[in-house]
Amino acid sequence: MDQEQHYSYPRLYFYRRIVQAKLFIDQHYTENIELYGMADEAHYSRFHFIRKFKEVYQRTPHQYLIFVRIENAMKLLSSGMSVAAVCEAVGFEELSSFSRLFKRRVGINPSVYLSRQQALLKQKSESPLTLVPHCFAYQYGWVKKEQFQTNEQ
Repeated sequence: MDQEQHYSYPRLYFYRRIVQAKLFIDQHYTENIELYGMADEAHYSRFHFIRKFKEVYQRTPHQYLIFVRIENAMKLLSSGMSVAAVCEAVGFEELSSFSRLFKRRVGINPSVYLSRQQALLKQKSESPLTLVPHCFAYQYGWVKKEQFQTNEQ
């Protein structure tokens, strides 16, 4: 075994452990995840593990966990689930921390996001053509331009 292969194996092994930690977060984001345990699994100190994880994913493991939870919360809110139920479903223990982190990531409170998603769903079911750009539908001859409503009404 040449010297380059000998030294690349540990790096590959540790990289795989970082990827496995990410995949673990992806699959278990609803649970109380112990990041120290992941660091031990990867045979890193917790500080080295956090630094290596951030090097690969541009976020600390905790930041990535919050990101995954908020992304999934957005999907659940879009389906019409209540804010409190979503908070619990994605693994947050407190509604206040969920709301604060959601607003920081998305720019609006989860309750506002939910109401906007519900309004969008209602608009899609009642008048779906209002969501299609006029030029697109007119170009393909779906309807005459005058049949479209504008959002300015």
